[in-house]
Amino acid sequence: MSKFPFEVQTEDVQTLSVLSPEGQVVNPDMMPELSDDQLKEIMYRMVFTRAWDDRAINLGRQGRLGFYAPVSGQEASMVGSVYPLNKEDFVVPAYRDMPQIVWHGLPLYQAFLYSRGHQHGGQIPEGVNVLMPQIIIGAQILHAMGIAKGFKLRKQQNVAITYTGDGGSSEGDFYEGLNFAGAYKLPVIFFVQNNGYAITTPFSKQTAAKSIAHKSVAAGIHGMQIDGMDVLAVIKAVQIAAERGRNGEGATLIEALTYRYRPHSMADDTSKYRTKDEEAEWSVKDPLVRFGKFLESKGLWTEEDTARVKEEAKAKVNEEIKRAEQTEKMTVVGLIDTMFEVTPQHLEEQKADFQ
Repeated sequence: MSKFPFEVQTEDVQTLSVLSPEGQVVNPDMMPELSDDQLKEIMYRMVFTRAWDDRAINLGRQGRLGFYAPVSGQEASMVGSVYPLNKEDFVVPAYRDMPQIVWHGLPLYQAFLYSRGHQHGGQIPEGVNVLMPQIIIGAQILHAMGIAKGFKLRKQQNVAITYTGDGGSSEGDFYEGLNFAGAYKLPVIFFVQNNGYAITTPFSKQTAAKSIAHKSVAAGIHGMQIDGMDVLAVIKAVQIAAERGRNGEGATLIEALTYRYRPHSMADDTSKYRTKDEEAEWSVKDPLVRFGKFLESKGLWTEEDTARVKEEAKAKVNEEIKRAEQTEKMTVVGLIDTMFEVTPQHLEEQKADFQ
């Protein structure tokens, strides 16, 4: 079969890395400008997030949390992608992206309430620019695109960042969001955490595209593929994307190659679709180990620091889960009052029945 003379030819995408798995700088030109205190804060957040993940899994098994999606292995993509943002920027997450909105300002106990299905978990404090995690795959992409459109109409130099996994990049909402953002040059960052599987479906069976980053071409937006286990590469990529958005240069699609060490959810069994060799290959790329070695070489971090942060995280999580458990229980009447500024008459009648 002959080719069309105008058929598009694309090169293989290059993956941005700053650190090697051994923690050595391999791309100094792309090193983000960060102070020693900032570097230590980034490591603190990643260690805290993994310790929080450990504790949350146990809380779920105890029946003290509802749905919980583990995050260990994805700390670099989560912490690194939200760290360069301004307070006024908006974070629009999927269901695994609780760390990003907590580090952007949502109190941890409210994250636990959200998991428990309590309405106060979604009552976002004033001045915290986040939406709650979206369960519908891909729907959050359209929300972020709308927020970015609002920023542009108001001439605000802010960006919205939204997250999905590789599975979410197969949804229609994903393509609609990219297309709209490209047509209107919106200040939005589409951050895809490609952890290799859409629940149990491997990436190779999800698309014939060479990469998710390539999908930016059709939308007319900037695209990048990065090492999602390298927190410095993640930070640099988001800095570039945010600057483009603030300067009116439009949207960016970032594909972060990462790996979740734990199951998709607590109802998942990874042994049915992942191999031990694959898990071993990714374990040597652990984002905490990699960045920890880099900081140790600069005299900024020790194993004692890691142990200290783990203990702080454990104490904080215990404190916050107790606060969540002590929150006044939901009522039907309270839920109705929360939903409406002026309650419709038919719901007033239902409230009377419950009262």
